[in-house]
Amino acid sequence: MPDAPTRTERVPVGVDPTRASIARVYDAFLLGKDNYEIDREVLRKVQQAAPEAQDLATENRGFLIRACRFLASQTGITQFLDLGSGLPTAENTHQVVQRINPEIKVVYVDNDPVVLAHGRALLEENENTHFVSDDIFEPERILENPDIVRHLDFTQPIALLQLGTLHHYNGPHEEPAKIMKKYIDALPSGSYVAISHFSDPQDELSEVARKMEDFFIHSPMGSGTFRTKAEIEELFHDLEMVEPGVQLCADWWPDGPRIKELNTAQRTISGGIGRKA
Repeated sequence: MPDAPTRTERVPVGVDPTRASIARVYDAFLLGKDNYEIDREVLRKVQQAAPEAQDLATENRGFLIRACRFLASQTGITQFLDLGSGLPTAENTHQVVQRINPEIKVVYVDNDPVVLAHGRALLEENENTHFVSDDIFEPERILENPDIVRHLDFTQPIALLQLGTLHHYNGPHEEPAKIMKKYIDALPSGSYVAISHFSDPQDELSEVARKMEDFFIHSPMGSGTFRTKAEIEELFHDLEMVEPGVQLCADWWPDGPRIKELNTAQRTISGGIGRKA
């Protein structure tokens, strides 16, 4: 039986502190404060396979920051659709891109109750930043959501972000690729898609990756699929990949030279960006 929240752990309306939440588990991985004992239990479980498991989240966040800087500074994109925004943390998408161009519009989408409780107040900092509640794994709903189409012009290029989200799809293994095809087909020419995903390196760490996957899936969170590089590349379909293609998040245009070896967690999360011709 999971521990009940302490008096200092405030429970927003609609949030169940006895069931792990993807957003709260990520918050726990990032050493945030918007999580409960049930979420920290997932972290401890995955750490049994890889003690550095928290770096799955930190590498994902680092990739988000570098990918957003690239998209905002070099592509001319002025519209961002961030699917599965998660709980606000340091350097959210709108903060990264609007530092480069204050006119960039960002629409965050999530349907986790704890994100709904905190996200809108903390993410909607200005008139160009909006938060919408919907299911990111139902592209038809997202693409027709009136609150999204009100703020984003789908006749002009859009940067679509699926960062640390698709590996939490609970369903047939091939379905995330089908989901992404629907999104990609709806995007106008010149759009970009950024994806990060837990990855099986297919080397001596494969066994550890699969142990982490097993711990995630059988944890109170219930999701966390690890795909091979080829399987992650399939999520981009026929997009033109930005160099260096799908790589470990740590290797996707790092901020400086590497002076120490990557740990297990850093070698089991990958990302990339593709452009629609």
